Amino acid sequence: MALRLRRRRRGQESSMTVVEHLDELRNRLIVCVVAVLLGMVGGWFLYRPVFNLLSNPYCSFMVKHPKLAVDPSDPCRLVYLSVIEPFLIKIKLVAFIGLLLALPVVLYELWMFVTPGLTEKERRYAIPFVASSIVLFALGGWFALLTLPRGLSFLLGFAGTARVFAVLSIAKYLGFVILLILAFGASFEFPLLLISLTLIGVLSSRKLRDWRRYALLTIALFAAVITPSQDWFTMSAMMVPLLIFYELSILVARILKK
Repeated sequence: MALRLRRRRRGQESSMTVVEHLDELRNRLIVCVVAVLLGMVGGWFLYRPVFNLLSNPYCSFMVKHPKLAVDPSDPCRLVYLSVIEPFLIKIKLVAFIGLLLALPVVLYELWMFVTPGLTEKERRYAIPFVASSIVLFALGGWFALLTLPRGLSFLLGFAGTARVFAVLSIAKYLGFVILLILAFGASFEFPLLLISLTLIGVLSSRKLRDWRRYALLTIALFAAVITPSQDWFTMSAMMVPLLIFYELSILVARILKK
């Protein structure tokens, strides 16, 4: 007898085999991939303004420290080190923009895949879940860009001598910035995860209060691992919001009487 998974659809009990369950997952993944590809079409036209936005912090630092530039008259230049690097970096950045544009669809498909296994009461959190995820990810990305200039000043400031020049590869620089945005965006989903686990009864305000010390250590280790530069400034910039989010999650859990 085939293993069957119990799922709820439109308020009625039904069941799906494992094969049907995987088939639904495949269909939703296809929708997500198509959404990202369509987002990449828009990303192709947004490439130049997004590239300028991401490279401005580097340019600002080099304008203030022209002695570190190979050509002080044009200190904002980034270099490429291979024939195909300009093409690859454009595809990478366009794919990144496409993912950001498709994020509402991706999150919606994720929630719709999980929803049939939830109760009617839990399904009502669909729109708040998707909206909160988008807002928190955008907030994390914005915070990453906000801290990027200070982070670059801290890291590149160690050169501090006229005999050292900054010759940064465009691929490595943009790769660093994209990873930083993704790291902050993903980490800012932390309070949503805690609140979701609280709503389904896995966590409670009491447990969150009791686990404060362990949470502090875990957040510190997480920030040390996930930040691409692993310098103390970027780590601290990630740790502080996460600690605030943890305390806010406790407050929300108490308000929900969980």
